[in-house]
Amino acid sequence: MSTASHQPAPKPVAAPSTPGRTAEGEQIMAVADTLVLAYGLHPAKISRIPEGTATDNYVIVNQTGQRHFAKVYRTREHLVLERASVELSEYAADGGVATARATRTREHELIETHGRVPMSLWSYVAHTETAEGNLTAARWAAVGTAMGRLHTRLAAHPAAAPTLEPGAAVCDVVTARDRFERLIHAYLNRPRLGEFETWALQAARERQAILGDVERTLASLPQLTVQVLHGDMAGPNVLFENNEVAAIVDFRPPTPGYLAWEIARLGCDPKSVLDNSAESWLTGYTDLALAYRDANPTASADDLLSSLRVGCAAMLCSAFPLSVPVERPHIVDDALEAYGRVRHEAALVLLDRLPILEEALRDTLR
Repeated sequence: MSTASHQPAPKPVAAPSTPGRTAEGEQIMAVADTLVLAYGLHPAKISRIPEGTATDNYVIVNQTGQRHFAKVYRTREHLVLERASVELSEYAADGGVATARATRTREHELIETHGRVPMSLWSYVAHTETAEGNLTAARWAAVGTAMGRLHTRLAAHPAAAPTLEPGAAVCDVVTARDRFERLIHAYLNRPRLGEFETWALQAARERQAILGDVERTLASLPQLTVQVLHGDMAGPNVLFENNEVAAIVDFRPPTPGYLAWEIARLGCDPKSVLDNSAESWLTGYTDLALAYRDANPTASADDLLSSLRVGCAAMLCSAFPLSVPVERPHIVDDALEAYGRVRHEAALVLLDRLPILEEALRDTLR
């Protein structure tokens, strides 16, 4: 869940004052207590918004009407990694990248870990939409510029210096083939399959059948840049205010990865690929690439030129979310099912048109 991703207007939740307080009411009271004790912030209203993968999320309004965003972590098990993620976001912000800012506790900590609930508090990012399915017109260049500035900043991160690595290693086809085989076996051994599970089984079979094509696609890749990245550069984590990027949110811990994959992950947003004509989407993608190059002039041309190939291969090798009904059935919902279908179809479209798309991108970037 992003720091302030596009959601319906939050519904205010007040903690019950009766002795038979609900679990949600108890959580609200725990958040209120933590805000007062750890941050010195007295909330006038606490409104719950849709949760993230590992957090419960709230909009806080203080006594002066100022809004904040709070992430409450459901477990204390991974707080060291969560703190590293916040630190990376702060590092990007210190370099002039548009991100949300974390509010430190009275003890100057980025995450409150001693109170009733572990949580982080953030500046509230005013915005209208996320980039998911909403990359149109001037927004393509805007995200290219924002991502170029981000990667320029993260290239200097002390966790790892940029290196060149074989592009073919961006995903392991052998491991992907084995995973799809095990996934297919798991579905076939179920006594009954629901509608999405039936579709996921068929999609896994399609993926397995074309992994040879994916392997050949990867074999021709040059050496590509590996450096510290955002880690989850997906559409929901890029927030727009009109046609400008208001913030990039929800960083992961500083881990090296392929620059080309992060470019493609945002530029090849499945909904954007499918909701536009091929020509319109490619025009947008090239606008993104040109703006990225201007904002990150030291980036290798190979990273931009190879990004479509890398993105296509990485999506086709990934079993997410086809594997979710087997591995994490409790998070399956209509939105995830819809995303799975769109992501699968978009990856197949990219593979089918890859030579034409790459030629057009190469001509533009010359």
